[in-house]
Amino acid sequence: MATAVTEYDTIAAISTPIGEGAISIVRLSGEDAVEQVNRLFKGKDLTDVDSHTIHYGHILDATTQKPIDEVMVSVMRAPKTFTREDIVEINCHGGVVATNRILQNFLGEEVRLAEPGEFTKRAFLNGRIDLTQAESVMDLIRAKTDKAMQVAVNQLDGQLNNLIHNLREEILQVLAQVEVNIDYPEYDMDDMTTQLLLEKAQHIQTQIDGLLQTAKQGKILRHGLATALVGRPNVGKSSLLNYLIKEDKAIVTDIEGTTRDVLEEYVNVRDVPLKLVDTAGIRQTKDVVEKIGVERSKKAINESDLVLLVINAAEELTGEDQTLLELTRDKNRIILLNKIDLGAKISRDDLINQAPDTPIIEISVQNTQGLDQLEEQIATMFFGGIETNQTDVMVTNARQIGLLTQAQHSLDEVIAGIANGMPIDLVQIDMTACWDKLGEITGESAPDELITQLFSQFCLGK
Repeated sequence: MATAVTEYDTIAAISTPIGEGAISIVRLSGEDAVEQVNRLFKGKDLTDVDSHTIHYGHILDATTQKPIDEVMVSVMRAPKTFTREDIVEINCHGGVVATNRILQNFLGEEVRLAEPGEFTKRAFLNGRIDLTQAESVMDLIRAKTDKAMQVAVNQLDGQLNNLIHNLREEILQVLAQVEVNIDYPEYDMDDMTTQLLLEKAQHIQTQIDGLLQTAKQGKILRHGLATALVGRPNVGKSSLLNYLIKEDKAIVTDIEGTTRDVLEEYVNVRDVPLKLVDTAGIRQTKDVVEKIGVERSKKAINESDLVLLVINAAEELTGEDQTLLELTRDKNRIILLNKIDLGAKISRDDLINQAPDTPIIEISVQNTQGLDQLEEQIATMFFGGIETNQTDVMVTNARQIGLLTQAQHSLDEVIAGIANGMPIDLVQIDMTACWDKLGEITGESAPDELITQLFSQFCLGK
């Protein structure tokens, strides 16, 4: 019969990527963690060592009592640990076989395999971190630029949590004032309380507006900016991809139609993480394979956040170029006039009327001319409106953005209700709804189903 899962079981998992490497870590957390590891550890008596110390020895096979691997074991006693429970981390030699054998020898009636994200979930349940900090753990792991890493570190330090907590405290104070007015109407403070409620709603609305202004940049930092490299065949898209990723990933030849499929690569451009998609050159073709690539290219355009439209400046504008200009008209885009070193037959002025609100940059990928200007343009387009000091606190995922938007809607209802002369006890309901939605962001008022769903997205062992 399977052992029932509880929040207080001792859990274990491999906390490093599976594969060959110098070191792997098997982590245990729970009130029996130290005793369970000590049972199979040949070395010092781990139950008698100081907290936050590391010890040399061997892990033994539970059945044969023969050594599995030479290890270093870290012992960390509650509450000064990540989960606020006793934690033991076994540092063994990297490799699939030894690491798995060590883990399997601990799993049984007393120790179970951790669920995805369960170590972080326990840190949340035990009050060490809130939901924004838990989400920042995954953001930190997945960070692709220094800016993304810094935003994640700021959230892990509790900056977003502190801001949300302070806003909830302000709401709580004004709600308490409203309750006094409702319970003791003889004091006749209706006008004063209504004005206080209005001012507080407007103030908090401004704070939430500031956070929502960072949402677009926050999502880009978390997921990367989907960027489609688009152009007709042989205009230099693949050469530009190779330049940006600093690697010859895409095949570059003088033969048209070389790129038959969509290539994806992540690249850091001025702290903006781009998910670059090098698409097949879009043109009329009878080649079945190339035709599939062209259709995938059109799909990549539709799904992109940014289009880099590459045009061969050394040739006259073609009908295919015109089609691409029209196809990308409603997208965030930058037009790149490539191969200007070969003598330009198209200039920026030729395209301004067709793309009046689109940045147009003359480049030569071959000579790396104008590429600094391209990188600066990308950074300006997506981070130019955010001041440096504003990036200390940033919302980075759809859950946070959705809840802030709902909180904002509740404040709109508060302000509209006051303007329409609604009774203060009815206006109070919307203010309380705002307080609840902000609490869901940090986890203070989040339902259990949300908690379970959120942590299930974490990797095993974290």
